[in-house]
Amino acid sequence: MPHIEIAAAPIAFLFGIPITNTLLMSTIAVAALALLAFLFLRQTSLIPTPIQNAFEMLVEMVLGMMEGVFGSRERAEQFFPVIATIFFFVLASNWLGILPGIGSIGFYEFANSETTFIPLFRSAASDINFTLALAIIAVFSVHTFGVAAIGVSSHISKFISFRGPIEFFVGILELISEIAKMVSFSFRLFGNVFAGEVLLVITGFLIPYAVPVPFLMLELFVGFIQALVFAMLTMVFTSIAVSHH
Repeated sequence: MPHIEIAAAPIAFLFGIPITNTLLMSTIAVAALALLAFLFLRQTSLIPTPIQNAFEMLVEMVLGMMEGVFGSRERAEQFFPVIATIFFFVLASNWLGILPGIGSIGFYEFANSETTFIPLFRSAASDINFTLALAIIAVFSVHTFGVAAIGVSSHISKFISFRGPIEFFVGILELISEIAKMVSFSFRLFGNVFAGEVLLVITGFLIPYAVPVPFLMLELFVGFIQALVFAMLTMVFTSIAVSHH
């Protein structure tokens, strides 16, 4: 039976800082997205190619959906780079994590008279540190947008208000909900991706032929849905933050 470890495994050290297999996968995801963006931007023209047409249709569809949430095209275009970056980054991290060879390419480590297999690559979102860091960035970005849109005092008054006892307790609940958002963001993505990784490992070990294929298709779908949910929730929270009470 393969060894299943919740914590990410360090594969190297840089100035005493451990470089884990999940950190390596997230770096590969960033490099892949940057390379695709560079190659695509080199091919853009006033007379669009079929690929450019498809991409422009996708962008227009996403902007239309965001416009419905934010209430204006200007707001949608303003926050599109952040929302789209989160979506494509999480999607790339999830889909790269189920490629053939991920989890099976690595090396053996000998410690305490035991031999442990250390995979060189592992899905980035199967590490709680990755999902928690992404959740903190998303929530703090939401608050930054809120402060920039309505001002410091107006944004803080949503959480700290002495105009009455009801407003005060509602503010406290809103403050607690901001912490709950980070927990919800991180554990939802981590739980789904880690559970899918365990499922693929177990089915691949027990019945390695044909049976894991439907689960691979399922994980493709789950990876897309989790990226969409993460981006959609960030968009909704941003829409709330840049609005007054």
